[in-house]
Amino acid sequence: MKDFIQILRRFVPPYKKYIILNIVFNFLSAILNLFAFALIIPILRILFRIDETAFEYMEWSVDFSNVESLKASAGALTNNFSWYVSNLIETEGASYTLIILGVFLVVMTFLKVFTMYMAFFTMIPIRTGVVRDIRNQINHKITQLSLGFFSEERKGDIIARISGDVNEVETSVMSSLDMLFKNPILILIYLIGMIVISWQLTIFVLILLPLAGYLMGLVGKKLKRKSFEGQQQWGLLMSQIEETLSGLRIIKAFNAEKKIQARFEASNDVFRNITTRVYRRQQMAHPMSEFLGTATIAIVLWYGGSLILSNNSPIDASTFIFYLVIFYSIINPAKDLSKSVYSIQKGLASMERIDKILLAESTINNPAEPKPIALKEKISYNGVWFKYQNDWVLKDINLDVKVGQTVALVGQSGSGKSTMIDLLPRFYDVLEGSITIDGTDVREATLYDLRSLMGNVNQEAILFNDTFYNNIAFGVESATQQQVEEAARIANAHEFIIASEDGYQTQIGDRGGKLSGGQRQRISIARAILKNPPILILDEATSALDTESERLVQDALENLMRNRTTLVIAHRLSTIRNADLICVLHEGEIVERGCHDELIALNGYYKKLYDMQSV
Repeated sequence: MKDFIQILRRFVPPYKKYIILNIVFNFLSAILNLFAFALIIPILRILFRIDETAFEYMEWSVDFSNVESLKASAGALTNNFSWYVSNLIETEGASYTLIILGVFLVVMTFLKVFTMYMAFFTMIPIRTGVVRDIRNQINHKITQLSLGFFSEERKGDIIARISGDVNEVETSVMSSLDMLFKNPILILIYLIGMIVISWQLTIFVLILLPLAGYLMGLVGKKLKRKSFEGQQQWGLLMSQIEETLSGLRIIKAFNAEKKIQARFEASNDVFRNITTRVYRRQQMAHPMSEFLGTATIAIVLWYGGSLILSNNSPIDASTFIFYLVIFYSIINPAKDLSKSVYSIQKGLASMERIDKILLAESTINNPAEPKPIALKEKISYNGVWFKYQNDWVLKDINLDVKVGQTVALVGQSGSGKSTMIDLLPRFYDVLEGSITIDGTDVREATLYDLRSLMGNVNQEAILFNDTFYNNIAFGVESATQQQVEEAARIANAHEFIIASEDGYQTQIGDRGGKLSGGQRQRISIARAILKNPPILILDEATSALDTESERLVQDALENLMRNRTTLVIAHRLSTIRNADLICVLHEGEIVERGCHDELIALNGYYKKLYDMQSV
């Protein structure tokens, strides 16, 4: 329950007014319900003619100072009500009195259900609002966390937390809020009523209840543990689905459908077995609470009935029936409360998984006192060392990139080219050494200012399920139609865009799935052109294209690179022959540097790479 209270402290404060209203309406509903039950006493006395006592009107006032004063006030109120009913019977007759009591019961019930509805009404904005806030916080956190966090987490598992776990929090925790705010109030009001009627019987009842609560608590603890396992397995399932969707082409090409199906079905069976155990424990809440409640009522009925039959009871038979009705009315809130506790235990397991995202610390943060940053002279890598886990990926990298230069990074896969590029916009931070722009360490500027200097064109064009226009204008809020079209023309994309069904407003599909590889890449280049950054990063931008597409994209890239400082990663060495400086990386070190002709003359690593591609 401590964890649940912590969730309330984190997410509920913006909805305090609704909580106050909910508590007020639940309190009124409980009071009205208690008074409606009180009509049982005069109705029983009329029907069974068990009371011939003459009542006199008593002056009374409500006093909450202590139990005895409260009991005296309640006794006076009961006496006056009985006096009124007796007079009504004498003057109007028993049948008329029953009609009046029935009307009174209907009115009280109407007021009770109205306040009960208003309690539910005020709870809905809390339930929907908190879940919305959790989703917003997860989405915000995902965009703020460094790339290193996601390299250690499965995408499918993260999706499972955003979808399945948040839904579990909504259905298990938030749906239980109304029960948790309502049921304790009902139990408290009914308990006070029972104490006022007979504190002796109530003490006897309170001796029995803790035992029942202890038995139900044992089941709840096991439920949370199993629920956590279930959500972990759900994350694994989502990861497998994500992998299947991403690799469907390869799965079919290698006739691996049955293997993928068998792997998924095995994981799905594990998930089913875990959830079966979870649901069985959860469904145990209702029958267990009902059995324990009925057993408790039977014991109270025996104990109270024995006192009345022996004439030692402080209350009469009709009042004892009223007491039993109140006590039985506690059973339903208690059952709902136990079900809520079980549901909350299940939801808390999901909240733990969500918190792995919400409470994750980003390793890439803005400095406390940021400095302005701009490129007018050069970018410098100064003795840069970096590793992801154990082995150094970059070792003592020293490189100056002057304004307007095109610097190409080449080398075998795993030599550290992409890592060098990723360190510049601070997707990761250097572990030793520094990267500076005009003498300012990139870690001393804000991420926004730093990344505003750069435009990226990657090997895989990252596009969104949106229009041509919005994909090109991505990240440039004030872009006009004319500017977007001009960027598309420079990127050799305008013609195929206007030839599409709705022109620049045509939807391009998930990840640009309706376009060819060359078209996707040219849209990506147009986006970089529109941003007009002083620093351009090209990560194997043409390596996955056919010859014709490569020519169009290469023309677009040359337009983009003109008068810009450019860092290029290239596997096709023919595309970087005109680079001002080519750096050859091998096992994390720059082993050769110079222009194309100089490196060929060295007859070293670069010459070997070039000859292999020339064969």
